Amino acid sequence: MIRTRKKPLGLCMLIFTGIALMFSPMSLYAWEPQKPVEFVIMAGKGGGADKMARLMQSVIEKKGWSSMPLTPINKPGGSGAEALVHLKNRTKSDPNHTIMVTLNSFYTTPLRQPGLGVDISTFTPVARMAEDTFLLWVHKDSGITDVSQFVSAAKSKGNDWIMAGTGSLQEDQLLTDFLNAAYGLSMKYVPYKGGGKVAKQLAGKHANSTVNNPSEQEGFYKAGTTVALAAFTDNRLEMFPDAPTFKELGKDYVYYMQRSIVGAPGMSYAAAAYYQRLFKRVFDSDEWQNYRKKKSLMGDFLTGTELQDYWQNEREIHRNILKKMGAI
Repeated sequence: MIRTRKKPLGLCMLIFTGIALMFSPMSLYAWEPQKPVEFVIMAGKGGGADKMARLMQSVIEKKGWSSMPLTPINKPGGSGAEALVHLKNRTKSDPNHTIMVTLNSFYTTPLRQPGLGVDISTFTPVARMAEDTFLLWVHKDSGITDVSQFVSAAKSKGNDWIMAGTGSLQEDQLLTDFLNAAYGLSMKYVPYKGGGKVAKQLAGKHANSTVNNPSEQEGFYKAGTTVALAAFTDNRLEMFPDAPTFKELGKDYVYYMQRSIVGAPGMSYAAAAYYQRLFKRVFDSDEWQNYRKKKSLMGDFLTGTELQDYWQNEREIHRNILKKMGAI
């Protein structure tokens, strides 16, 4: 059952953490991993979440910030359902040694599949590292250079126009649904496991368009293979100055994807504090800040109750989106 009350949970965590600090001031700082940490990625290899996780893992290893290694494990099945259930079940075995990189399927998959028994308010808030951005992409050989040309071409092909994306009713399909509705299109959405595979589908001309994150299309974009037409952001991205926002084009639609780290339900307060400090160090590192700039990532660092409140708000936004689509 999905919880809609958000304040009591955050307040309880804050109270219990305060009690722990009061009676055992060193306990939250004494805990360290005793074995390798499962670093679950709820997406396939080569996508934005995978690249982010492996960069963070390499920074932690290079700096010697963890007593035990973080081991990346991709679990993309079922639009992230495999990863969510795995993390939920770790509360019965070893919640202190399992963390996960999330996408917006952190919200949509539990809403669409209530039978999973996943309640995101039970997961341990570790860190929001960024909010990722989306752009509309086509192959350069299409000859399309702006959204009006894109709309004309997509309309002429109807449902033979292929939009490649990452998973059923995940972020990419939500954006495809927006484009279909906003411009009177009937594009066919075809899901793949991971943004990296999606980018390759466009580069190989097996798809007509995508709404990849910058990090996923960057290589093909720099090689001149793909073209960024417009951004689903508030303002133009520095990396893509020629791509207007959809707001500029008269469509008031903005969409971001969280790049967060969550812990298993039942993680101890000492372990949660350890991972929160660890990823704050990663966030503040030159490596991560440079990556954020190069990949057009946005958003401040969030943790604790602020991150939980962010989850609750985003879940309600996605609940409304899915209802309008008739998906729930």
